[in-house]
Amino acid sequence: MPLAAPRPIESARLLVRPVAESDLPALLQVNGDDETTRFLPYATWKSITDAEAWYQRMAAIQASGSALQFVLAEKPTGTAIGTCLLFRFDEGSARAEIGYVLGRRHWGAGYMHEGLVALLDEAFGGMGLRRLEAEVSPRNLASKRLLERLGFVKEGLLRQRWVSKGEARDVEAYALLSHEWKRPG
Repeated sequence: MPLAAPRPIESARLLVRPVAESDLPALLQVNGDDETTRFLPYATWKSITDAEAWYQRMAAIQASGSALQFVLAEKPTGTAIGTCLLFRFDEGSARAEIGYVLGRRHWGAGYMHEGLVALLDEAFGGMGLRRLEAEVSPRNLASKRLLERLGFVKEGLLRQRWVSKGEARDVEAYALLSHEWKRPG
């Protein structure tokens, strides 16, 4: 059975909902910033054409049932300020990988933590996942701290795992099991 999009998930300040084509201008602001994408395994977006190509790729992956692409939207305005993704879904093992990015002007305000808590509740609850995995650049200290605050455990180093911006890069592998998930209070 493929991953199925849940209803939009609400948190105090955010709506975690499936991405829509109307989100692309806001997501261009997020992914068009070199500082935001410096640790990520894809090129910084240069134009709305890059955003549209990404949206088409995401639509195809979602149609396969192996991924779900969400946006983190501010409740008052509905504006997308970041994204989070469940992908590489393996039904037999009830596991998936998680990815995320947040616009720089929203860093340090707890938005990604809040959005991921809501998504993890749904992933381990209604979606029935058993294991979530994440790969992060060893240099991305903020992302590593976020994963650790959520209860993810570092499982190892994957040498030259990503080729990003023309360079082979190591990543650290993290995972969280459903029985380990404790919603931060």
